[in-house]
Amino acid sequence: MRAIVCEGLGDARSPLGTGCLALKEGPEPNLPDGHVRVQVAAASLNFPDALQIKGEYQDKPKLPFVPGSEVSGVVTEVASGVKSLRVGDKVCAVRQTGAFAEQAVVPAPAAWKVPEGLALEDAAAIPIVYGTADVSLRHRAQLKPGQTVLVLGAAGGVGVAALQLAKLAGAKVVAVAGGAAKADFLRAQGADAVVDSEAAAAAKTPLHKAIKQAAPKGVDVVFDPVGGAQLFEALKCVAWGAQYLVIGFASGDIPKVPANLLLVKNTTMHGVFWGSYMMHQPRVLADSMRQVLEWFAQGKLRVEVFARFPLERVTEAFQVILDRRVRGKVLLTMAPQARL
Repeated sequence: MRAIVCEGLGDARSPLGTGCLALKEGPEPNLPDGHVRVQVAAASLNFPDALQIKGEYQDKPKLPFVPGSEVSGVVTEVASGVKSLRVGDKVCAVRQTGAFAEQAVVPAPAAWKVPEGLALEDAAAIPIVYGTADVSLRHRAQLKPGQTVLVLGAAGGVGVAALQLAKLAGAKVVAVAGGAAKADFLRAQGADAVVDSEAAAAAKTPLHKAIKQAAPKGVDVVFDPVGGAQLFEALKCVAWGAQYLVIGFASGDIPKVPANLLLVKNTTMHGVFWGSYMMHQPRVLADSMRQVLEWFAQGKLRVEVFARFPLERVTEAFQVILDRRVRGKVLLTMAPQARL
């Protein structure tokens, strides 16, 4: 079985075999009770994968480890105690690590059947970003039709998911991203207003002023996977009683928020770490995934795949993400040829 192995912490873009990532042949992973073995069709890359490889993520697995947490594929073996899945089922699934491999062993409750009509490879792009966006908007922010949602980092995988889900809920979406190509992409995704942060900076317009032009009455919900300076710009744009969703820190800067900024407009700030719901509130996660996959089956949501790379080109895939060129998701496939 081929797998990408993290042998030492470092930059995920470094060439294979230079001390960080390596392509290795290894034995099949063990299959504990309550788990299923999946022949992987594709694995999805997420920004936290790069942080984990660098040693900067909150979960720090012991070296060496196989990175990646999100796969799609076909169930080839079912362990004792599993009743929800059978051999031959097409699934998308999550696990803490181990996704960048030709086989993955996952807990049965963390594997979901792929709806008919959805490409199996594309299904790898669903659980984490759509799960995070759905739990954030519906469960935490209690998003209502007619409200205005500000999505930062809107062209990334989780940003696109938030945009689609907010529109599905009947909300108005103000999407923020950098560059004309991303702005055009977000308009095509259905954003009601798009703020190009690069254009605003070039015009010496503070980001919060550009956002206020798009939402003069303020925004009811902020979906923030970026952090850093954009958090403070976004807080200047909230309406009274707004919900602020802290999703991540793609900027690399974890800001310290003065509490008085929340007090003035009665703003509620939520931290949302989707993976922890599996341990603490598994029913919320299960109900969310059931609804998300139903929407995919109905054609109400769509996966946006920006690029596909074969397993051995994983460092190029990370280059696309870390250079912030991505619009949607990047996949690793087990096929020998990349399809960009």
